[in-house]
Amino acid sequence: MRALSSLRWKIALTTTMVCCMVAAVLGILVHNVVARQVVGEVRKDVERDLDHALGHYEYGTAHGDVQIALDPPGLPAPLRALVTRGDTGTMVGDYRDEPVMWGAAPADGKALAVWTPFQATRNRLRDIDTAILASSALAAGVVALAGLFLADRISRRLDTTAAVARRISAGDLDARVDFPAEGGDRRPGGSRDEVRDVAHALDSMAASLQERLEAEKRFTADVAHELRTPLTGSLAAAALLPEGRPKEMINDRLQALHLLTEDLLEISRLDSGVERADVARVELGRAVERAVAAVRPTTEVRVVRDFVVLTDRRRLDRILANLLVNAHKHGREPVEVTVDGPVITLRDHGPGYPPELIEHGPKRFRTGDPGRGRGHGLGLTIVAGQAAVLEIELTFANAPDGGAVTVLRLPVGRLPEAS
Repeated sequence: MRALSSLRWKIALTTTMVCCMVAAVLGILVHNVVARQVVGEVRKDVERDLDHALGHYEYGTAHGDVQIALDPPGLPAPLRALVTRGDTGTMVGDYRDEPVMWGAAPADGKALAVWTPFQATRNRLRDIDTAILASSALAAGVVALAGLFLADRISRRLDTTAAVARRISAGDLDARVDFPAEGGDRRPGGSRDEVRDVAHALDSMAASLQERLEAEKRFTADVAHELRTPLTGSLAAAALLPEGRPKEMINDRLQALHLLTEDLLEISRLDSGVERADVARVELGRAVERAVAAVRPTTEVRVVRDFVVLTDRRRLDRILANLLVNAHKHGREPVEVTVDGPVITLRDHGPGYPPELIEHGPKRFRTGDPGRGRGHGLGLTIVAGQAAVLEIELTFANAPDGGAVTVLRLPVGRLPEAS
C-alpha cells in the first residue's frame, strides 16, 4: 500500500484512469455511430423488401424471393400496434428463436410483414465492440507504461533532491543536487522544468546557508582569539591589585569572561571539524561516577548496568560537566544520573527544556525559555559538538512529571587490533 501511495504510482494511475475514461467515451461514441450505420443498412434492406412485398400483394403476383406473411404470430406487439394505426415501421425482434429485422405495413386491415435474419449483424457489432475494447485496453496499457516511465523519472529526481535536503539538514552543507542542464539553459518563454527549478533553489539555499555559517564561525573564532590576549593581560593586571572586595569583583568578572572566551575557542575548533577523538576502553559506570564527583558531588548516580565502551574520556567528562552545570544552574534538585549499559540519562526537576531546544537542538547565545535561567547558551552547544565528535546520539526531552531529561547513547564498537 505504501508503494502505491508514492508519486510515481499516483501519476501512473491517474494517467491510466484518464486514458480509460477517454477510451470509454470514444468507444461508446464509435459504437453508437457504427451500430447506427450497420443497423441502418439492414433497415433499408427490410424497407426495400417491404415495398417490394406491398407491390406484389397489391397486384396479387408471386413474391417467392421475399419472406412475407400476413399477421405472422411472431410480429412484435409494438410494431403490430404501429401498423394498426396505419403506419409503417421496422423493428428488431425474434422469429422462431432467431433474431430478425421486422418490417410491417397495413394491408387490407391486416399487417403485412417481412423479415430478414439479424444474427450476422449482431455478430458484426459484437466483433466491432471487441475490437474497440481491445484497442482501448492496448492504448491504456501503453499510456500507463509511458506515464509510469515519466513519473519514475520525476520521482527519482525528487528523491535525489529530498536526499540532498536531508543531508543538508544533518549538517552536510557541501551537499548539492546539481542536476545537469538538458538542452541548454532555459530561455525566457521557453519550456520550464519545475523539478530542476526546485533543485537549483535548494542548491542556492544551501550555498547561502553555508556562507552565513562560515561567516559566523569565522566571527566566533576571531572574537575569541582577539579577546584572549587583552584578557590575559587584564588577569595579570588584576592580580596586582590590593586585596579587598573590588579585587574579588574584578577577578570574578574576568574569570567569567575568561570562561566565555575559552568556550568560544572550543566551539570554533568544533565548528572547524578538526577535532578527533582519542578513543580507549572506558568503564562507563566508574567514569560517570568520577566525572560527577569532580563537578557536583551531591548529584545522585545510579549504575543499573555497567558497560565498557570505546570513547574519549576527556571529552565525555566535558559533556557530563556541562550537562551537570546546566542542570544545577537552570533546573532544580535533585539531579539524577543513571547508567544503563551504553546509555547515560541525566535528569533534573526544574521547569524543563523549552520546546524550541527539544525540536531544533541547542543554539549558541540562546537559552530559550527564561524559566531555565540566564546564560549564553554555549554549554549545551559544546555538549552537542563534543557528542558529534564521539558519535554519541544526544536527545533532549522533558519528563512527564516535570524536569529536563538528557539521554546520551554511546556507540558500541571494538578497538582496532594492534599491528
